[in-house]
Amino acid sequence: MFATNMDSARDVVGVPSTVLIPMRFVWPYGGRSVFFSGSFVRRWSELIPMTPVEGCPTVFQAVYSVTPGYHQYKFFVDGEWRHDEHQSYVSGEYGLVNILLATDPNLFHPNVTSEMTSGPNYMEEDTEAFKRLVRITDGTLTDVVLRISEADLQSSRHCISVFLSTHTTYELLPESGKVVALDVDLPVKQAFHILHEQGIPLAPLWDFSNGHFVGVLSALDFILILRELGNHGSNLTEEELETHTIAAWKEGKAYLNGQIDEHGRAVPRQLVHAGPYDNMKDVVLKILQNGVATVPIIHSSSEDGSFPQLLHLASLSGILKCVCRYFRHSSSSLPILQAPICAINVGTWVPEIGETNCRPLATLRPSASLSAALNLLVQAQVSSIPIVDDNNSLLDIYCRSDITALAKDRAYAHINLNEMTIQQALQLGQDSFSPFEPRGQRCQMCLRSDSLHKVMERLANPGVRRLVIVEAGSKRVEGIVSLSDVFKFLLG
Repeated sequence: MFATNMDSARDVVGVPSTVLIPMRFVWPYGGRSVFFSGSFVRRWSELIPMTPVEGCPTVFQAVYSVTPGYHQYKFFVDGEWRHDEHQSYVSGEYGLVNILLATDPNLFHPNVTSEMTSGPNYMEEDTEAFKRLVRITDGTLTDVVLRISEADLQSSRHCISVFLSTHTTYELLPESGKVVALDVDLPVKQAFHILHEQGIPLAPLWDFSNGHFVGVLSALDFILILRELGNHGSNLTEEELETHTIAAWKEGKAYLNGQIDEHGRAVPRQLVHAGPYDNMKDVVLKILQNGVATVPIIHSSSEDGSFPQLLHLASLSGILKCVCRYFRHSSSSLPILQAPICAINVGTWVPEIGETNCRPLATLRPSASLSAALNLLVQAQVSSIPIVDDNNSLLDIYCRSDITALAKDRAYAHINLNEMTIQQALQLGQDSFSPFEPRGQRCQMCLRSDSLHKVMERLANPGVRRLVIVEAGSKRVEGIVSLSDVFKFLLG
């Protein structure tokens, strides 16, 4: 590829060089994330985002003002540099680059003569500027490709904060659906059979004796129980698991976590919940501050809170879907939504060479033991782990909810966590996956050039809690962006 120094563009006769001419750039061939750059964009120093044309999702456009004269430009589509073969272009040392001649402020996409496309290079080459941009977009440099000003950042955050503050969780309630709750007196074994059969990762707990919801049972509980069973010093046996109730497990878990009062009695964690008229921002903050995945929406018509009704489970995914739906046709007015995910401080990324004090990215090989995966899920406090090959290319992903597959036919009683590999565990999950959360949907990927808005759209899909950022082509893992990462960034 090659570029040209057009900082001193040739003046067109009768048009001063200080004049800026608005030009419409169009990429009509589809893509997930589309940008363009050119010799007129600060000497190829930035990528300009392009947005789909309303009603034509495969056509992307952007208007950018340029100085009069000859210019070169190129498109950056889904992580790859492309040129439009149906527009005038020239061939140089660094590939094919589109060209345009800006002469009349009323012209868009002016024609360029065939002599220009086939003749010698008539513009002074500025290869270093373009090389610099290519290195940035290839991911070998950490420079920010698309810079967002602090004013634009705060303005965008304010718009999203206002939306969340003025909309309630009542809007999250579906027109129809089901919510599963479990009695605390159920055996743990039976509870996990229910989670697996219903295809859900967690369920609120109902205490019939006091008539209140008292907690949540999740796939993480099953992981902790299996780790206890695998611990030779554990007091919990497989036989006891058959009759061990949810209430007994929650009390034992409180002791394990050191949640005891001054008299040495277990103090279970209080249920984090919300009402139907709580605003979405408060619910997001509850989820983030308490480190939970979902918040039950509970309503009671009595002042004392008796006879509570479980209406729905509020999650970051559901709230993000509302945000995306609201700003879908006005995302261009929010600058941070157009920024590439690599250009903003969100998510966890593979450390660059020489980078220190960076949080490591948790990945595992398919040959690693299931025990190693469960330990990493708990210690890293993540909901899923990318499974990669020897080149760190993404093969699959192991989620907390996959553990419920071991409830089928009491598989947990017949396996050794240290001997079963992740690959075997994933195969077991594929043989008995739930139609409510298919594996292919959860194993979502994105490119570092994808806009924040597109990342949000994918994270808003049911069952998707993290996106794996991969290198185009090789699928080498470059980072991970979670739902909580996005909301922490959006709310500052």
